[in-house]
Amino acid sequence: MCYNRLAGRGRNATGTMKVDNPTSRDIAELAGVSQATVSRALRNSPLVREETRERIQKIARELNYFVNRHAAGLRTHQSNTIALLLFDETEGEDAQINPFFLSMFGYITRAASGLGYDVLISLQQLSDDWHIEYQASNRADGLILLGYGNYEDYREKLGALTDANTRFIIWGPMLDGQPGHSIGCDNLGGGYQATRHLLSLGRKKVALLGTTERSPEHSARYDGYCRALEEAGIEPDERLKVDATSSDGQGYRAVLELLARDREFDAVFAVTDVIAIDALRALEDNGYSIPHDVAVVGFDDIQLAAHVTPPLTTVRQDIRQASEGLVRGIVNLIEGETIADSALMAPKLVIRASCGAL
Repeated sequence: MCYNRLAGRGRNATGTMKVDNPTSRDIAELAGVSQATVSRALRNSPLVREETRERIQKIARELNYFVNRHAAGLRTHQSNTIALLLFDETEGEDAQINPFFLSMFGYITRAASGLGYDVLISLQQLSDDWHIEYQASNRADGLILLGYGNYEDYREKLGALTDANTRFIIWGPMLDGQPGHSIGCDNLGGGYQATRHLLSLGRKKVALLGTTERSPEHSARYDGYCRALEEAGIEPDERLKVDATSSDGQGYRAVLELLARDREFDAVFAVTDVIAIDALRALEDNGYSIPHDVAVVGFDDIQLAAHVTPPLTTVRQDIRQASEGLVRGIVNLIEGETIADSALMAPKLVIRASCGAL
C-alpha cells in the first residue's frame, strides 16, 4: 500500500499549510509534478514554465521549505557551482586584466544566482591543467571559458575537455571543427562597420592596430576592415597595420611605431578599446588633434570608452546578453537539456566624439 504522508494535513490558524519537516517530495506531491521539476523550479530554472515555477515556489514558502544545498549536492553529486575561467593574456606580466572581461563578471554571477548556482572565478595560465581540475574534482558542475592566449594551445585543451565529457561553453570564436558550444560576436561584421564608418567620414588612410595572428576574433575584425577598404576601392596597406595586444601601453607603443614608419594616415581602427584608448593618448602626446587630424574607433565599448577625452567611438558587444546566454547554456548542459547551437551576436557601432568628418 502506498502511504501518503500528506493525507489529513491541514492549515494552521493563519491559513498556512503545515507539514512537519517538509521535503521536495511533499512539494512535488502537492504541486502534481516530479521531484526533478521541483528542484529546477526552486533554482528558478528557465526549463520550468513560469506558471509551474511560481506554483511550486508558493507551496515551498507555505511549507517553510528551504533547500539544503550541501545535502542536495551530496545526493546528486553536484556542487551547484559554475566555474568561470578567465585566461591570463599577459603571459605572466604584471598587467591589468582586460576590462571587457571584468565587466562580464557581474552579469554572469547575477544570472547564475537567479538560477540557483554559485560562481567560482579563477584566473588561469594557459599552460596549467585547468582542463582536468574542476568537474573531475566536483569543484564545479560546468565551465564558462573567457579569453585565451595562443589559440592553438587553447583549442588543444578544448579537445581534452570534450574527451573528458566536461560540460563547458565558450565566449569566443566559432570555427569549423571547434569542440564544444560557443557564444560570440560577429567580429567580421563589427570590423566592417567600424571601417566603413571611417570611410564614410572621408577618411582614406585607415591604420589598424592589433595582433591578429593568434586570435580568431581579432583576425575576423581585421577581415572586416579589409572588406570595407576593398569595397571602397582601397587596397589594404600592410605598412598601416601594427601589432598590439590589450596589455598596458601596447596601443601607445603601436602608435609610436606607426609614426616611425612615416606613412600618412588619417584614421585608426583598434581591435580593442584598450588599444584605442592608449592610441588616443599617444596621438595627442605627439601633437595630433582628435578627431580633426586622426579619427579613432575601438571595439568592445568598455565602460571607460565613454569617459575618455574625447569619448571613444567603438563597436559595442552586448555583455549582458552574452553573459546571460553563457549562463543559460551551461545550466542547460548541467541539467541534461538540449542546448541551442552556437550563436553569433550582432555588434552595434556607438558613435562618439573621437570620429569626425574631414
